[in-house]
Amino acid sequence: MPTIQTITIIPSLPERLKPLMTIARNLWWTWTPEAIHLFQDMDRDVWERCRHNPVSLLGTIEQPRLEQLERDDIFLARMEKVQRELDRYIKAQTWYKKISKKGDDGIIAYFSAEFGLHESLPLYSGGLGILAGDHMKSASDLGLPLIGIGLLYKHGYFQQYLNPDGWQLEIYPSNDFYNMPVSLVRDKNGDPLTVQVELEGRVVHIRAWSLNVGRVIIYMMDTDVPLNSRLDRQITSYLYGGSLETRLQQEIVLGMGGIKLITALDTWPSVCHMNEGHSAFMALERIRQIMHKDGLPYDVALEAVRATSIFTTHTPVPAGIDRFPPEMIRRYFTGLADEMGIGIDSFLGLGRINPGDQVEEFCMAVLAINMASQTNGVSKLHGEVTQKMWGGIWPQIPRHEIPITHITNGVHTLGWLSSEMSLLYERYLGSRWIDEPTNYSIWKRIEQIPDFELWRSKERLRERLISFARERLRKQLRTKGAPSYQMKQADEVLDPEALTIGFARRFATYKRSTLLFRDLARLSRILSNEERPVQLIFSGKAHPRDKFGKELIHKVVQMANNPEFRKHIVFIENYDIEVARYLVQGVDVWLNTPRRPMEASGTSGMKVPANGGINLSILDGWWCEGYKGNNGWAIGAGEEYEDSEYQDEVESRLLYELLENTVIPLFFDRSAHGVPHGWVEMIKNSIQTVCPYFNTNRMVEEYASQFYLSNISKWHLFAKDNWKEARKLSRWKTDVSEVWHKVKILDLQVPINGSPKVGDRLPIKIVLDLGGLDPEEVRVEAYIGRLDDKGEIPEGHPLPMLPIKEQQKTGGSVFEGTLLCLSSGRIGFTIRCYPFQKALSHKFELGLLTWWEAER
Repeated sequence: MPTIQTITIIPSLPERLKPLMTIARNLWWTWTPEAIHLFQDMDRDVWERCRHNPVSLLGTIEQPRLEQLERDDIFLARMEKVQRELDRYIKAQTWYKKISKKGDDGIIAYFSAEFGLHESLPLYSGGLGILAGDHMKSASDLGLPLIGIGLLYKHGYFQQYLNPDGWQLEIYPSNDFYNMPVSLVRDKNGDPLTVQVELEGRVVHIRAWSLNVGRVIIYMMDTDVPLNSRLDRQITSYLYGGSLETRLQQEIVLGMGGIKLITALDTWPSVCHMNEGHSAFMALERIRQIMHKDGLPYDVALEAVRATSIFTTHTPVPAGIDRFPPEMIRRYFTGLADEMGIGIDSFLGLGRINPGDQVEEFCMAVLAINMASQTNGVSKLHGEVTQKMWGGIWPQIPRHEIPITHITNGVHTLGWLSSEMSLLYERYLGSRWIDEPTNYSIWKRIEQIPDFELWRSKERLRERLISFARERLRKQLRTKGAPSYQMKQADEVLDPEALTIGFARRFATYKRSTLLFRDLARLSRILSNEERPVQLIFSGKAHPRDKFGKELIHKVVQMANNPEFRKHIVFIENYDIEVARYLVQGVDVWLNTPRRPMEASGTSGMKVPANGGINLSILDGWWCEGYKGNNGWAIGAGEEYEDSEYQDEVESRLLYELLENTVIPLFFDRSAHGVPHGWVEMIKNSIQTVCPYFNTNRMVEEYASQFYLSNISKWHLFAKDNWKEARKLSRWKTDVSEVWHKVKILDLQVPINGSPKVGDRLPIKIVLDLGGLDPEEVRVEAYIGRLDDKGEIPEGHPLPMLPIKEQQKTGGSVFEGTLLCLSSGRIGFTIRCYPFQKALSHKFELGLLTWWEAER
């Protein structure tokens, strides 16, 4: 039936309990155990039915229970304590206030297609969203002036269930925004705030919601607005769902709509951070608004936007990047390209590795790179992979100098920490570790925890995981209509005393979830050893269109249903934050078997050490940096293979050998009191080495110190005096680009008498025709390195050459330098030059580079 009028009914809380709604509407509670327990103790059954959503809890719990709690002095005292702690947290002095200087005021806008904050907010699919959520929580802890920009999906990502044969199926329940901790953003008149974007000539209306995450606000947008057409209302229905065109529309709403929303809030971002390329269209909307607001030409507005935009890529393979056909981009953006005065062909070039290739698709990652002053991968290895992946944008630049860096991911430790370990840390580390999670000296106190006490805490966590897994298995069987004998068997799976190995992540082929199943006889001997029992718990989803990923899940489930393995292998359906929390807190070993170097970072393993677990992983992603030899185990030594079948055979054998000869014996080597002291020592080493570094407080501090603060300063510098510096830089780039073809390396002089010895200094003199440029506008370098078998320099390093006043008869400019012979062997060198200006974000920003080799 058609709706005549809509009414929003809010919970009716007794006056003394109203602080509960304030707490419930700030996700600070999700990493505060006292707040979690407060809601949980109101009504545990309702808490579970509401999927741990306190807003829904407060609207569902029966009135007599609320009245009872209003008279409960102990509950009220607990509530007031939590409220005071939230107030203290919001008002406390923060890291950012301590390190920022006058003039560092500005707004950082963080754009992400998904945010994984809590299981009660199913607006995420996996690692990208979890990372974004943890980024927000640490930004709050550190007090950054940051806002999040995302989409509020009506159905979010799918919920997984398996048919009786073990094949993944998907359902998409609707999210009830009015029973979630999000609030409609309203304008000055109290009406819902909306903004509009244009899609193929029609206007699409966007509604805005806000979500409090500690000190930080995330603004989320949805198009399910009555003013929109039926199809446009569905743009924000599904995360990563729908057609390619729907994906383009979502990314326009996220990027361009996000900037429009920020301006509608009467603010303006000094810095914009793109978490993956989905939001890259935001740069175009920033450019358009600056052009309109201040009457700037496109080139000047581009300089202002590029200098204050950051792009973080999480994708190690080209297939994972969004690309759109040129004709689709023409349909959606010809009007904007004409409005900006660049034309659609130049517009398309912004998203192409080769701008002149009319057939190349429009790539969102390339657009983001071209619109950002800094691009980074999410681990050291991934930074190198990303340099190789996008090297075509800078064809003249050696791969290791490609202007892409890395900031290794982390996790928000408090959000993933068990109550048991939290109490243990409070007892032996004090409370400072919460405010200073990157302080190595505090984590060294882990040594003071008695082995017996740490081990008992870990045993309790394992027992809790086993209870959870059994309950979920019973629920899964009940849903499938399983007979009673199978329900009874669910109570017998898994052993609370067994070495428990967890594997939970997206089921993609490169993650090799079934690597342990290559030799079933050997696996059977490992799992069925009564004296040293071992068990495996799996969980994870495959993308709905990933047939091969679904086949991997099917294989795991078939193994778990095999009578030989039934008690030792469990697959938990519908992997989400709640399942992840139980797993990372309860497992003894976290297994990770990606095909190197296809794991960009991986953060699931970072959550395990704080809870007393240990990593067993291929040296890929973050584990290349995290593995220290005494804090976990590495499968292999970082080899990369061309033959994947051979790789699987080699690395599966290495995995079996590690388990049989190292991991399992260490776990079951017990003292007279039943404590595995060698294992506990490994736990302590893992905590001390992983926790202080692989956390999002350290990560966000690095983003702030390396990117945010400098970009805020750049924004203020450029915007001052009617964009004087931005105009100056744009004009300089144009002038240099017009004359650079005239720059020639005329002569190279390196006087060598005999064979140089180690310690000798070789003078180098270069003569250049600068094409009318000033010597200060050019950087000249000798590029030096060892020669490979081909007589080339694979990874050289630059030696700066300085201009001197000597003038050549040819009119050339002279640059000199000295080559220091540091070691013996064959070395080679060449000469290169490129334009230079202090205002450039990196030295190859113009992409102009002249090499001596090309001039000979």
